Amino acid sequence: MSTAPDVVRSAYVQLAVTDLAAARWFWVDMLGMHVQHEDAGALHLRGTDELTHHSVVLRAGPVAALDHLAYRVRTPDDVDKAERFFKDLGRPVRRLPAGTGTHGVGDAVRVVDPLGFTVEFFHDIARGERLIQRYDLHRGAQIARLDHFNICTPDIPAAYEHYKSLGFGCSETIEGDEHELYAAWMFRKQTVHDVAFTGGAGPRLHHIGMATHESHQVLHMADILGSLRKEHHIERGPGRHGVSNAFYVYLRDPDGHRVEIYTSDYYTGDPDHETFRWNVHDDRRRDFWGNAVIESWYKEASPALDLDGNVQPISEAALDESAVQVGADGLGIIDPSE
Repeated sequence: MSTAPDVVRSAYVQLAVTDLAAARWFWVDMLGMHVQHEDAGALHLRGTDELTHHSVVLRAGPVAALDHLAYRVRTPDDVDKAERFFKDLGRPVRRLPAGTGTHGVGDAVRVVDPLGFTVEFFHDIARGERLIQRYDLHRGAQIARLDHFNICTPDIPAAYEHYKSLGFGCSETIEGDEHELYAAWMFRKQTVHDVAFTGGAGPRLHHIGMATHESHQVLHMADILGSLRKEHHIERGPGRHGVSNAFYVYLRDPDGHRVEIYTSDYYTGDPDHETFRWNVHDDRRRDFWGNAVIESWYKEASPALDLDGNVQPISEAALDESAVQVGADGLGIIDPSE
């Protein structure tokens, strides 16, 4: 088996949106992301801490979907390693020389991974102006950076093993009484996760997590939407997760793509960092304060596109999370009869 590429972190997500103007209103005017580049068909956005060209790309398309996830690798040679690694797995692989893929990204390889997601690996990317102290430009949720992807997949153990083969560590899990795996949070950068797995029909994108620095910015985002009578974009929260300890609010963009505004997780960089294992019957896993998880949050997600832009077929979950009242992110659903 070929050597896996040295992944640095989750780097950007590209979403297909059906109305670019409406998407701009949400992601730029409301959330406060900075427009690094735009053309007739796409917006390239970044947060205030990010020095790379973009962390979110919104591309106009006929159907709202995940176009691809992207990870940055440590060296140009790791792009070659990624190509060999996925070819050896027998997966679809497409090399994208600089100038032929996403604007601002250099030489890259794009693959369909064993979970059915289109994933890009790249090293070179254009740089952006330092914005961290451009307080005059900080608006909305004051998004600092992309933090993580959360993906819906029908086979959590297979997802865990695949990302383990790519060198990812595991910060937290949710497990049954027999240690059956309901959800996992895995990382390359030294935080709780770069990617998490939600058990359910897939491949689908559950959400992207965008980090902000302080909890009051999460609350401020909810206040902005409420004051504009756009509260229907708030799906869940604000609240505090049991898993990750993060303070959060979940929003839906005009196409239904879910974004989490996220802060206050923790450091995972010690070499002896141990996985924290939640039991599926622990009520705090769903929300540390015991708040209910609404149905849409665990059932709805964005479809995923293949390398040619076609919607990937959906497979049902191997493990029925609803049988133990577990929702997306491995968080539970309160039975109204209780």
